[in-house]
Amino acid sequence: MATETESPDSESHPAPDHFSKTNNPETINETRTPFADYAVAQAQLYHQAFNEVLDSTIDAAKFRFSQIRSTSSAHFNQTLDSLDDFKSQYNAYEDLLFEKIKEGVLVAASHPVITCGAAASLGLLVLKRPRRVLYYNTLRLFVSEESMISRAHAEVKELHQSIQLLKAEGEKLEKSALHAEEQFLHGRTKLRQAGKQIRNVINSAYKIETRAQGLKDILGEFPKREASLFRSQVSQLTSEAKKEKSTLTKEISKISNYGISV
Repeated sequence: MATETESPDSESHPAPDHFSKTNNPETINETRTPFADYAVAQAQLYHQAFNEVLDSTIDAAKFRFSQIRSTSSAHFNQTLDSLDDFKSQYNAYEDLLFEKIKEGVLVAASHPVITCGAAASLGLLVLKRPRRVLYYNTLRLFVSEESMISRAHAEVKELHQSIQLLKAEGEKLEKSALHAEEQFLHGRTKLRQAGKQIRNVINSAYKIETRAQGLKDILGEFPKREASLFRSQVSQLTSEAKKEKSTLTKEISKISNYGISV
């Protein structure tokens, strides 16, 4: 029984020599030193690479900025040079213009006859009527008399044809106007005749109303039963006559509005 109780303790606790070897600090430091050196070396490599990239980026930016500055300054200087050249050329042309004007004034003052002739020539060229006279006179110098006569004859013939066309068109319009006038007069006559006929019908309607009123007076002497039957028929005929008279009176008013007396 004593042997069974001691075996678990011998299995659960390791030997003192083994524990001392595994938990020795020197052994741990020897194990960790190669990994730390490798990590430090890698960190230094990354730091060096980052610094190289940063330096190259800064150098490129400096080169680009210097290039931009040199280019812009060159363009600016070129622009200034161009403006100076333009200014000098403008001053030269301005001086030349004033010199020419001055010379022209001096020449005009020293030669008044030539100046008057030049002014007259300019007036002939600018004004419409003198320009036309000058054109025909110049044309007469270079064109023969026969060609001018033939040209004038052609223009006269063309004007004659235009007048003939105008006359033919005027005759057509005159005939159309006469036909319309005839139709108007014929329609006016027909309207006057229709108005007279309508007036006769209206007079007939008045006569019918008068006869109906007299018939109503006569029916008053008849017996009540028979008189009522005839009286309703007479009243109906009288109302129809009044309606027709009113319609025909409106037609008469329309004809009168056209200026036709009925």
